[in-house]
Amino acid sequence: MDVELIQRAIPVLLKGLATTLEIGLVAIVIGFPLGLGFALARLSSNRTLAAFAVLYSMVFRGTPLLVQIFIIYFGLGQLQLLRDQTALWWFFSDGFNCATLAITLNTAAYTSEILRGGLMGIPAGEIEAARACGMSNWLCFRRIRFPIAFRLALPAYTNEITVIVKESSLASTVTVLEITGLAKRLMSETFAVIEVFTLAGLLYLIVNFAVLLVMRSWLEPKLSMHRTTSRAVFWFRPHRRRV
Repeated sequence: MDVELIQRAIPVLLKGLATTLEIGLVAIVIGFPLGLGFALARLSSNRTLAAFAVLYSMVFRGTPLLVQIFIIYFGLGQLQLLRDQTALWWFFSDGFNCATLAITLNTAAYTSEILRGGLMGIPAGEIEAARACGMSNWLCFRRIRFPIAFRLALPAYTNEITVIVKESSLASTVTVLEITGLAKRLMSETFAVIEVFTLAGLLYLIVNFAVLLVMRSWLEPKLSMHRTTSRAVFWFRPHRRRV
C-alpha cells in the first residue's frame, strides 16, 4: 500500500470517524431509553399499548434500514406540511439528522426485543421477594427488575452497539460525510478502491474492537461481581469433615 496514500487518507478518514461516533452515540443515548419504553409497553397489560409496541418492532425490524433512511430523508421531505414548518424543515432537510433519526428508531426496535428478553428472564422469586418486602412497582423496577434485566441483556446489547457503528455507514447514502462517505470521496479522487476502503474497514474494526473490549472485559464482569465473589468464596471455603 502506497505510504503517500496512507498519509493522505488517514487524516481525512479520522474526520469521518468523529461523525460516525457522533451518530452512534446519539443513537445509543436516545435509542436505549426508547427501546426500554417499548419493551415495557410490550409487557404491559394494556392491549392497545402492547399492540403498538409489537407493530413498531415489526415495522422497523422487518424493513431494511436503508429504506427507512430514504423514506425519512427523501420521502418526508416531499410533504408540504414539513416544508411549511421552519423547525421541521430545518431538521428533515439535513442528511445527518435524518440518518441519525432512522438509525435511532431502528436500534430502539431491536433494543426493545433485547430488553424484553431480559425482563422476561428475571426469576419470579426475585419479584415475589421484592413485593414481600413492601416495595412499590417503581421501586421494584428500579432496584430489582431493571438491574437484573440489563445484566441479562448486556451481551446481546453489546452486539447491538457494534451493529449501530456499522449501520452508520449507510448515512453516506444521504450525503453525510462519515467514514464511508469520505472514503467514497477519496476513492473518486485517487481511484485507489482497495486501499481506501481497507483503511475505512480497519477504522470500523478498531472502534468495534474497543467497544467489545470495554463491554466484555470491564462492564460485564463489573455487573457480575457478585457471581465472581460467590465463586471465589466457594472455591476457597475450607472443607468440613464429615461426622
